[in-house]
Amino acid sequence: MTTRQVGAGLGVWLAIAIGAGAAGVLSAGPVRLPQGILVGLTVLTLAIAPLRRWAMKVDIRALVAFHLSRFVGAYFLYLYSRGELPYDFAVKGGIGDIMVALAALLLICKPARIGLIAWNLFGLCDILFVVATAARLAGSMHALTVLPLSLLPTWLVPLIIATHTWMLVRLFKGRP
Repeated sequence: MTTRQVGAGLGVWLAIAIGAGAAGVLSAGPVRLPQGILVGLTVLTLAIAPLRRWAMKVDIRALVAFHLSRFVGAYFLYLYSRGELPYDFAVKGGIGDIMVALAALLLICKPARIGLIAWNLFGLCDILFVVATAARLAGSMHALTVLPLSLLPTWLVPLIIATHTWMLVRLFKGRP
Protein backbone atom coordinates (compact mmCIF):
# COMPACT_ATOMS: atom_id res chain seq x y z
CA MET A 1 0.00 0.00 0.00
CA THR A 2 1.41 3.37 -0.98
CA THR A 3 1.17 6.61 0.97
CA ARG A 4 -1.10 7.96 -1.75
CA GLN A 5 -3.46 4.98 -1.35
CA VAL A 6 -3.45 5.39 2.44
CA GLY A 7 -4.24 9.09 2.04
CA ALA A 8 -7.07 8.31 -0.36
CA GLY A 9 -8.49 5.66 1.96
CA LEU A 10 -8.32 7.99 4.94
CA GLY A 11 -9.97 10.69 2.85
CA VAL A 12 -12.85 8.38 1.93
CA TRP A 13 -13.22 7.33 5.56
CA LEU A 14 -13.25 10.99 6.62
CA ALA A 15 -15.92 11.79 4.02
CA ILE A 16 -18.08 8.93 5.31
CA ALA A 17 -17.57 10.14 8.90
CA ILE A 18 -18.58 13.67 7.88
CA GLY A 19 -21.65 12.29 6.12
CA ALA A 20 -22.62 10.26 9.16
CA GLY A 21 -22.16 13.32 11.36
CA ALA A 22 -24.24 15.49 9.04
CA ALA A 23 -26.97 12.84 8.99
CA GLY A 24 -27.03 12.77 12.80
CA VAL A 25 -26.23 9.06 13.05
CA LEU A 26 -24.57 9.34 16.46
CA SER A 27 -27.10 11.73 17.98
CA ALA A 28 -30.01 9.55 16.86
CA GLY A 29 -28.62 6.37 18.42
CA PRO A 30 -28.23 5.14 21.98
CA VAL A 31 -25.98 7.12 24.33
CA ARG A 32 -23.21 4.45 24.13
CA LEU A 33 -23.17 4.34 20.29
CA PRO A 34 -20.10 6.61 19.94
CA GLN A 35 -18.05 4.33 22.21
CA GLY A 36 -19.13 1.23 20.29
CA ILE A 37 -18.27 2.83 16.97
CA LEU A 38 -14.91 4.02 18.28
CA VAL A 39 -13.93 0.57 19.55
CA GLY A 40 -15.12 -1.15 16.37
CA LEU A 41 -13.29 1.27 14.06
CA THR A 42 -10.11 1.04 16.13
CA VAL A 43 -10.09 -2.76 15.98
CA LEU A 44 -10.88 -2.67 12.26
CA THR A 45 -8.10 -0.15 11.58
CA LEU A 46 -5.55 -2.26 13.45
CA ALA A 47 -6.73 -5.40 11.63
CA ILE A 48 -6.27 -4.08 8.07
CA ALA A 49 -3.06 -5.84 7.07
CA PRO A 50 -2.03 -3.58 4.15
CA LEU A 51 -2.46 -0.50 6.34
CA ARG A 52 -0.45 -2.10 9.14
CA ARG A 53 2.34 -3.05 6.69
CA TRP A 54 2.41 0.55 5.41
CA ALA A 55 2.61 1.89 8.98
CA MET A 56 5.54 -0.41 9.73
CA LYS A 57 7.53 1.02 6.79
CA VAL A 58 6.60 4.69 6.46
CA ASP A 59 8.88 7.34 7.96
CA ILE A 60 7.86 7.37 11.63
CA ARG A 61 7.73 11.17 11.52
CA ALA A 62 4.66 10.87 9.27
CA LEU A 63 2.88 8.90 12.00
CA VAL A 64 4.01 11.39 14.64
CA ALA A 65 2.82 14.30 12.45
CA PHE A 66 -0.71 12.88 12.47
CA HIS A 67 -0.79 13.70 16.18
CA LEU A 68 -0.58 17.42 15.45
CA SER A 69 -4.34 16.96 15.07
CA ARG A 70 -4.39 16.76 18.86
CA PHE A 71 -4.20 20.52 19.01
CA VAL A 72 -7.98 19.99 18.91
CA GLY A 73 -7.57 20.07 22.69
CA ALA A 74 -7.62 23.87 22.46
CA TYR A 75 -11.13 23.61 20.99
CA PHE A 76 -12.15 21.43 23.95
CA LEU A 77 -11.03 24.20 26.30
CA TYR A 78 -13.02 26.74 24.30
CA LEU A 79 -16.16 24.56 24.43
CA TYR A 80 -15.68 24.11 28.18
CA SER A 81 -15.52 27.89 28.61
CA ARG A 82 -18.92 28.07 26.86
CA GLY A 83 -20.38 25.32 29.06
CA GLU A 84 -20.68 22.86 26.17
CA LEU A 85 -18.28 20.19 27.48
CA PRO A 86 -17.74 18.95 31.04
CA TYR A 87 -14.55 19.86 32.90
CA ASP A 88 -13.21 16.31 33.31
CA PHE A 89 -13.28 15.73 29.56
CA ALA A 90 -12.51 19.17 28.14
CA VAL A 91 -9.88 20.51 30.50
CA LYS A 92 -8.02 17.36 31.47
CA GLY A 93 -8.26 15.83 28.00
CA GLY A 94 -7.67 19.13 26.24
CA ILE A 95 -4.48 19.91 28.14
CA GLY A 96 -3.21 16.37 27.63
CA ASP A 97 -3.89 16.54 23.89
CA ILE A 98 -2.14 19.90 23.59
CA MET A 99 0.90 18.50 25.44
CA VAL A 100 1.01 15.49 23.09
CA ALA A 101 0.75 17.73 20.03
CA LEU A 102 3.50 20.06 21.26
CA ALA A 103 5.81 17.12 21.93
CA ALA A 104 5.00 15.77 18.47
CA LEU A 105 6.37 19.00 16.99
CA LEU A 106 9.68 18.38 18.74
CA LEU A 107 9.81 14.72 17.74
CA ILE A 108 9.15 15.50 14.08
CA CYS A 109 12.32 17.61 14.14
CA LYS A 110 14.41 15.17 16.18
CA PRO A 111 12.88 11.67 16.48
CA ALA A 112 15.03 10.09 19.21
CA ARG A 113 14.02 6.51 20.08
CA ILE A 114 13.69 7.01 23.84
CA GLY A 115 11.73 10.22 23.29
CA LEU A 116 9.41 8.46 20.86
CA ILE A 117 8.79 5.63 23.31
CA ALA A 118 8.05 7.99 26.20
CA TRP A 119 5.85 10.22 24.03
CA ASN A 120 3.92 7.24 22.65
CA LEU A 121 3.28 5.77 26.08
CA PHE A 122 2.12 9.15 27.42
CA GLY A 123 0.05 9.86 24.30
CA LEU A 124 -1.62 6.46 24.32
CA CYS A 125 -2.42 6.69 28.04
CA ASP A 126 -3.79 10.19 27.51
CA ILE A 127 -6.10 9.20 24.66
CA LEU A 128 -7.32 6.12 26.54
CA PHE A 129 -8.02 8.34 29.56
CA VAL A 130 -9.99 10.71 27.31
CA VAL A 131 -11.97 7.81 25.82
CA ALA A 132 -12.73 6.39 29.27
CA THR A 133 -13.78 9.81 30.54
CA ALA A 134 -16.07 10.34 27.54
CA ALA A 135 -17.64 6.93 28.18
CA ARG A 136 -18.12 7.72 31.89
CA LEU A 137 -19.71 11.08 31.06
CA ALA A 138 -21.67 9.83 28.06
CA GLY A 139 -24.91 11.47 29.15
CA SER A 140 -23.30 14.93 29.20
CA MET A 141 -21.28 14.50 26.01
CA HIS A 142 -23.87 15.46 23.39
CA ALA A 143 -21.28 17.62 21.62
CA LEU A 144 -19.45 14.40 20.60
CA THR A 145 -22.51 13.19 18.69
CA VAL A 146 -22.71 16.15 16.27
CA LEU A 147 -20.27 17.72 13.86
CA PRO A 148 -17.49 18.62 14.16
CA LEU A 149 -16.77 16.58 17.32
CA SER A 150 -18.58 13.50 15.99
CA LEU A 151 -15.42 13.05 13.90
CA LEU A 152 -13.55 12.11 17.08
CA PRO A 153 -15.15 8.69 17.63
CA THR A 154 -15.80 8.05 13.94
CA TRP A 155 -12.38 8.96 12.52
CA LEU A 156 -9.72 10.74 14.57
CA VAL A 157 -9.50 8.75 17.81
CA PRO A 158 -9.36 5.31 16.14
CA LEU A 159 -6.46 6.59 14.03
CA ILE A 160 -4.72 8.13 17.03
CA ILE A 161 -4.89 4.84 18.93
CA ALA A 162 -3.80 2.84 15.87
CA THR A 163 -0.82 5.07 15.10
CA HIS A 164 0.37 4.94 18.71
CA THR A 165 0.05 1.14 18.62
CA TRP A 166 1.96 0.81 15.36
CA MET A 167 4.72 3.14 16.51
CA LEU A 168 5.16 1.26 19.78
CA VAL A 169 5.38 -2.04 17.91
CA ARG A 170 8.05 -0.57 15.66
CA LEU A 171 9.99 0.97 18.52
CA PHE A 172 9.98 -2.17 20.65
CA LYS A 173 11.00 -4.28 17.66
CA GLY A 174 13.87 -1.86 17.14
CA ARG A 175 12.65 -0.54 13.75
CA PRO A 176 11.87 3.16 14.18
